[in-house]
Amino acid sequence: MPNPDFSDLKALYVNCTLKKSPRESHTRNLMDVSMNIMQKEGVEAECIRLVDHDVAYGVYPDMKEEGVETDEWPEIWKKVEAADILIIGTPIWLGEKSSVATKLIERLYAMSGKQNDKGQYLFYGKTGGCLVTGNEDGIKHCAMGILYALQHIGYSIPPQADAGWIGEAGPGPSFGDESEDGLVGFDNEFTQRNTTFMTYNLLHLAHMLKQQGGYPAYGNSRKDWDDGTRWGFENPEYR
Repeated sequence: MPNPDFSDLKALYVNCTLKKSPRESHTRNLMDVSMNIMQKEGVEAECIRLVDHDVAYGVYPDMKEEGVETDEWPEIWKKVEAADILIIGTPIWLGEKSSVATKLIERLYAMSGKQNDKGQYLFYGKTGGCLVTGNEDGIKHCAMGILYALQHIGYSIPPQADAGWIGEAGPGPSFGDESEDGLVGFDNEFTQRNTTFMTYNLLHLAHMLKQQGGYPAYGNSRKDWDDGTRWGFENPEYR
């Protein structure tokens, strides 16, 4: 069976580290493992560090229209909208995703009412995943919240769409730090395997959705619901 051709796909990685460039980001170190796979498969992959941009808090598409002086989200949104795959990377702090990741999800939520040309919510047909790093427990907890939010606004989540590395609990080296044995975490079989599986699962689902033009609009089009089409829907009467 020939290898699938993923070269028509675009992937956007959003690093939600708290550190501004050019400081090293351990989360970016792990994201690079996945990005390298994407790029070798011919995918156009880009990573942005959200904290480098003046993105306002809020749940509206452009917070400048709500009285905020500066908001770079509309420019970042162009990249999000163009991407077939979105991967959110976050460190763990007190068992939770970063505040920057929460801000990103709120701004994604602000766009979730927009519709595609089928009248479906705009994120239909796109796939999402996440990568998590840190020195404390919480990979699954962070992934649970991130992946729930992504699917709720319309992203499709493939099997095993998260991966991460936390190392030994407590203060210590993070993913990509140097040690006597080399770069920490890069020899961790579990992390490397899960990151690889996550990346390919995202690629396969994004490829299938793109080949068939996303989801059929029967039964899930907001436009068809609002215009009264409603596919024969009847509200049951309870006595």
